[in-house]
This record gives sequence, structure tokens and C-alpha cells, in this order.
Amino acid sequence: MRAVAAIDLGTNSSRLLIHNGDRAIERLMTITRLGEGVEATGQLADEAIERVVAAMSEFREAIERHEVGLVRAVATSACRDASNREQFFDSVEAVLGVRPEMLSGLEEGRLSFSGATADLDATAGPFLIADIGGGSTEFVYGTIEVEAAVSLDIGCVRLTESYIENDPPRPEELVACLSITEAHLDDVARAIPGSFEARTFVGLAGTVTTAAAVEIGLAEYDRDRIHHYRLSKAAIEDVYRTLVTESYADRIHNPGLEEARADVIVAGMCILVQIMRFFGFEECLVSESDILDGIASSLLDS
Repeated sequence: MRAVAAIDLGTNSSRLLIHNGDRAIERLMTITRLGEGVEATGQLADEAIERVVAAMSEFREAIERHEVGLVRAVATSACRDASNREQFFDSVEAVLGVRPEMLSGLEEGRLSFSGATADLDATAGPFLIADIGGGSTEFVYGTIEVEAAVSLDIGCVRLTESYIENDPPRPEELVACLSITEAHLDDVARAIPGSFEARTFVGLAGTVTTAAAVEIGLAEYDRDRIHHYRLSKAAIEDVYRTLVTESYADRIHNPGLEEARADVIVAGMCILVQIMRFFGFEECLVSESDILDGIASSLLDS
């Protein structure tokens, strides 16, 4: 079987996974901040589009090098909110050779569930999966298959641009992020009544993996150490207190925190810590398998 390529054009990052059916043979990630300013303007900025297109050139080289047979690129929250997304898709297609697919929040959640649960024991279910993105956060509940899902318009970039103006953030800005998150979590409780009964809470995406990396103190990224790391509620609260009380200049020196993510990690941690408090979870199972793995699986099964 020829290799397949999955591409996620996220609000905060652009990512590529190339899989040969047996294993992942290449993963690339670039912070492209596609959603920068979308909340205020309703459009993707020219500079953000240029950053993504540049990343697509790198992705195209990897795809050609591995002689990939099938490619699927998906766009998420930032593009759902942008009036000029079709022009952006034109630019990506011109470089990549594949037109991005616009996912709904629920479709995004289902692919994330597929990727995150593929290597989990079903006896650890039911699972509540939370994919904390830049512009939206998806919650999906189920054991073998999706039983309920909901997409929320909160994410680390969206909350940062809407509520955090100071460095370090003021207490009232943190309270705003926490309160807005709690209000949205009420929607999760209504849409997914079984969410409080989940046996395992699984956290996906950059905020969660960064929290784990900071807790471990990883000087260099190590996927094997982060994947399926069990991050306790106490550890999440500790990382939260550390990061939200530091200025950007101090925050970037925390081992495990990418400098490119340091300006939005505070809002992301507000979402994560509020999830733990709201549902009363004692730990978060960190997963590096996510929507990319779900996309790759959909190609391998086709």
C-alpha cells in the first residue's frame, strides 16, 4: 500500500502526518496562526495565509519524497469563521495540489475521536475526548464509536484575542476566560449527559501536550514521553499557576513550552483547568494521536 498524507490546517498550527499503513513515517508541525485576527475581522489575514502557504510548500516536498498516494487536507475553526476561505483554499490548492475540505465542528470531533481511541483499550471507556484548538474546542463521548459530540467556540487563540490584553494577564482577564469557558461547558453537560460518567478523560492538541511537557520539564520534544502521559489535576493546576503569573519574557523559559505558543498558552490553560474543575476529573490522559490520525485512518480504509 502506498503511503497516505493527512493535513490539518488549524487555527494555530498547520500539521502533516504521513502514514504507510503500518506506522507514521513523518510528522511535521508549524505554528502558522491562521486564525490571527479572524475573531475581529471575520477574514483570514494576508500574512496568515502566506505563513500557511509557505508551510504547504514544505509539506508538498515531504509528500513527494515519500511518494504518497492519497492526500486529505482539512480546515477547521478559523476557516469556518472566515468570509475569504475559498480564496485561501485556492492558494493552498495551487501549492499543495489538493483542495482543503471544510470540516464542521462535529466532523472534526468525530475524526479526533477516531484518532485518539484507536490505540486505547475499550475497557477504559467510556471516553470523553476534548480537543482544545485555537478557535474551537470539540468534545466527543463514546467507547467504541461516537455516541455524542459538541463543538464549542472557545480556543486558545480566540480567548486570547478576546480577553487577554496585559502581560502578565490581570486577574480579571483570567476570570473572564474561566467564566466564558464554564458557560460553554454547560452546553457540553446538556449535549452529552454521560460526560460526567466518563471513565477516562482524554486531552488532545497543543495546550494539553504543552501542559504535559512543562510538567515533565522536557527540554526537547519527545512524543513517546508525552503520548499517554497521565497528567493529574494537581499537576494541571500547578502548571496553570506557573504560566498565568509569568510575563511572556519569563514564560518562554519553561522547558517544554514552545516560544511560538507562549502568547496563547495562558488562555489554553484556562480552558484545560476549567474542564478539570467542571467535570471533577482527577487526571487527563494526554494523547498525541488525534485528528491527523483519524484523517489518515479514513484514507487507509478507503
